[in-house]
Amino acid sequence: MAKVDDLDLEILSELSNDASISIPRLSKKIDVNSSVVYSRIKRLVKRKLIERFTIVVNDSELGYNVKALTGINMDTKKRDHIIKELFKIEGVREVAEVTGRFDILVTMYSKSLDQMHKMVSEQIGRIDGIQSSESFIEMKSRQKAMPYMPTKDKE
Repeated sequence: MAKVDDLDLEILSELSNDASISIPRLSKKIDVNSSVVYSRIKRLVKRKLIERFTIVVNDSELGYNVKALTGINMDTKKRDHIIKELFKIEGVREVAEVTGRFDILVTMYSKSLDQMHKMVSEQIGRIDGIQSSESFIEMKSRQKAMPYMPTKDKE
């Protein structure tokens, strides 16, 4: 595990909230010289603590108003085939292998409940090796940024 100090954690926390913040604005916000912030960010990237800077797309503004999580039980001998087929389905965003009552959880988006129903019943349900599935439609979601804050109090 990479060693980080409180300043690194503060920078990671701020960038997690808004990766588009300028270095001068970030340095002012955390009260640290811009050149120090710049070199710290460069070092965090080099050490792979920051993998990439990205955007968050507002899916609902593009019409993707339905989000579902589908738990799938499968023939584990066909695992690679199943995952490959799942990613061929338009709307499938993430496939996670999990512990618990399901073998994998699939996160997917669609523009309507009817479209989601077709994805689950006509596409996922027909993949060879899938034994059963259960879908959960997201009604409302709340999120918060991961707090990368120091473990000890500042003095």
